[in-house]
Amino acid sequence: MLEDIDIFAVVVEQSSLNQASKLLNLSQPALSRKISKLEENLGVSLFNRNGKRLELTSIGRLTYTFALEQRQQNLKFLQSLNRYKSEDQTTVTFGASLTTLQTTLPPLVSSFTRKHPYAELKLITGKTHEIVNAVRDKKVDVGIVASSIHESGLTCVPLFDDHLELVVPSNHPLADHQETTMQDLQGLAMIIFSKGTWYRKLIDDVFHRYTVMPDLRMEIDSFEAIVRLLPICMAAALLPKSYVGKQLLSGNELVSLHIPELEQTRRTTCLLYSESSDLGSAARQWIIDTKEQFETINDPIRLDE
Repeated sequence: MLEDIDIFAVVVEQSSLNQASKLLNLSQPALSRKISKLEENLGVSLFNRNGKRLELTSIGRLTYTFALEQRQQNLKFLQSLNRYKSEDQTTVTFGASLTTLQTTLPPLVSSFTRKHPYAELKLITGKTHEIVNAVRDKKVDVGIVASSIHESGLTCVPLFDDHLELVVPSNHPLADHQETTMQDLQGLAMIIFSKGTWYRKLIDDVFHRYTVMPDLRMEIDSFEAIVRLLPICMAAALLPKSYVGKQLLSGNELVSLHIPELEQTRRTTCLLYSESSDLGSAARQWIIDTKEQFETINDPIRLDE
């Protein structure tokens, strides 16, 4: 029916069955049958026929408007299809840990998809050593890992440095402290990351170094869950500064407290990819865009401000 509606639009624009039949390369009787069949299918009259003159009915004018809209939509679709086909490689497969997925990737993915709306992104999650293996074995095109990697055949590009900060509800007793030290964590009700995560290792190491034994209420591997539970449990957490932006703090009625000793938990988040030349164009563009984004951010730690 859509094809017949387009034919109907040509008749309207030519104001003549004879002219339209020449343009469409159809005999005039065949064209007349198509218009009659369209009217029969729609159950309406599209033309008032006064001799050889064709005048649009009110529903005919509405149908013609619809035909123009369909032409426009069809043109947009074909243009999009051609742009999609012109991509050498439209898929980028990248690997990251769940924590990196929640802290670093959202702004990168958002920026990349705005620039390249036809590229498809696929994600593989895993621990740092698993992501390194996946890049080396070419199971993923690029990886983002929260540590510096020195391995032959792999390129490791530092993106930003990060360290842990103490986060508490805005009505927490520590919230008004002018200075906070590691000893303030002794016996403090806390929610921390689950065992086996990189952040948990950092936290356990710093607790051991300063002989701190907090009151561990929960162990969770989700940033979002920790943030939501802090005000409910009136507990504290050690979270990476890259995740603790102004918007997140204000939206959840939290405050971030700087403890100088926690700067020792500093680590570098890096972009990782193979030095081989068989990366597709989309993966190479992801690498270029990621490098440029971090080069132009004055304060790359606070990505979500």
